[in-house]
This record gives sequence, C-alpha cells and structure tokens, in this order.
Amino acid sequence: MRQAMAVTVVVPTSLDAAVAVLAENPGAHLLAGGTDLMVEVNFGHRRPPAVVALRAVEELRGWRRDGEQLVIGAGITWSQLQEPDLASLAPGLAVAARTVGSPQIRNAGTLGGNIATASPAGDALPVLYALDAVVDIVSAVGERSVPIAELVTGVKRTSLAAGEIITAVRIPVAAGSQEFLKIGTRNAMVISVASLALVVDSPRRAVACALGACGPTIIRCADAEQHAAAEVDWTSGDVGGPAVEEFGRLAADAARPIDDQRSTARYRRHGVEVMARRALMRAFPGAL
Repeated sequence: MRQAMAVTVVVPTSLDAAVAVLAENPGAHLLAGGTDLMVEVNFGHRRPPAVVALRAVEELRGWRRDGEQLVIGAGITWSQLQEPDLASLAPGLAVAARTVGSPQIRNAGTLGGNIATASPAGDALPVLYALDAVVDIVSAVGERSVPIAELVTGVKRTSLAAGEIITAVRIPVAAGSQEFLKIGTRNAMVISVASLALVVDSPRRAVACALGACGPTIIRCADAEQHAAAEVDWTSGDVGGPAVEEFGRLAADAARPIDDQRSTARYRRHGVEVMARRALMRAFPGAL
C-alpha cells in the first residue's frame, strides 16, 4: 500500500508574502482555484512537495479600468468575469466564462490559473490571444510584463520561471463585437474539442481571430483576419456571403488539429470553419 506523502500547504494573505514564500520554496506549486491542479494531483500526475494557495491574496482578486485598458487580477474567477460591469468592458471573456464547467467550477477557477495551465483547450486563451493580452508577472527579483503569445510556449508549458506569480492580465476595453464559440462532446461541462474567439476593433477597422484546441498553442488566423477587415463595409457593418464563406475557409486552413480521444482532426477543422462563419455573422448582423 502506497504511503501518502506529506505536503506543506501555505496560505499567504498578501502578494508580498506569497512572493517571499515561493522564493523560499522554489519547488512549491501555486494553487489558485485548484480546478486543474487538483485533478492532476488526484490522478497522481503531480506530487507537489509544497503548495502555495493564493485564494486569500486580495491583490489578485480585483480589476480596474486604466483609460482604454483593463487590468484584470489573476485571481478573478469565471463567475466574476460574467458580472455586468466587467462583462460590458470585456464581453469576449464573459462569453467564454459562461461556457466553463459547472457553477462550482466557475466560482473556483481563475483567469490566472487558466493562463498558467496553458492548455490549448483553455477557454480564456483564444479570447486573450485575439485581444493581444499582456500578462503581468512578479517574483522576488522584480516585475515583468509579457505578451501572452510569448508566455505560452507549448502544451501546458510557459516561460514562467521558478518563483514567478501571474498577477494580472492587461487587455483593451472592448471597441466592437467580441464572440466566443466552442464545440465539445456534449452541451455542458465539457473540455473544448475546438474553440474560436473573434474580436472586432471598429475604430481601427480590424478583426482578430484565434483558435483553441487546434494546435499545441492558440493559433491566430492572420489570413482570415486580413480578409475580413478588407471585406467588411465598416460604415454599414455589412459583409457579403462569399466573404463570410472565405473567412471560414481561411480560419480552417490556419488550424493544425490532431486526432485524439476527443475528436478527429477532420472534425476539428470542419468545426472551425463553421464557428468562424457564425462568429463573423454574429459580429456583423448585416451579413448577407
């Protein structure tokens, strides 16, 4: 019979204390909501010698508007992302949050935890990539800010160094429609088979599109973005049917899906094409 290993759990009540504890215990695992970490612990995939729980660190749990930028604390939960004041400024994240798990998961899981887990199926990640989010990080040696596309380096891999804590995410205030769609093996409480985020920046006449669960990291659809921006009538908000079809095809071409236990690559690519068309038509209701 396997003997249970003792694990030291520390619950700091300030960010400074959390940084200090992590510096003293470089092998410790950070625990935010625990919705990812505890699954791995329960299945024996991780055996952390120590855990630093961040739930009591209030500095991580708020958000603020700084001009045309939002600074969202890493400890914000999925449920809080849906609250009206924040959702009106970051609608893409609010829509993604509504698709996550059960109410219990949404009340526990955090934005920072979703980023740090770095799963290609992470529901917040396509939205953050489409928004060109910047992630704020702190450690005992200082602070730094990193574009999210540079932070996530592979499947469940990041460029975070030992002792570093994600403190916040910086995104622009919504300047147009934001959409998030995903498909799964059932209608609720499901890991994405494929997902797609679409962000419209009307003042800049730009469209951003990002895919989840379609490659080792989140994929930006540069060709599809350029095509949509060129085809939209930015005065009327109309976009023609052929342009919508081509947008879907270009988004599907950008995907790099694989066959796995949840889906075939072929189905994922088809799903991306359908989601891309739907997202563009939702963003521009005058689509013909």
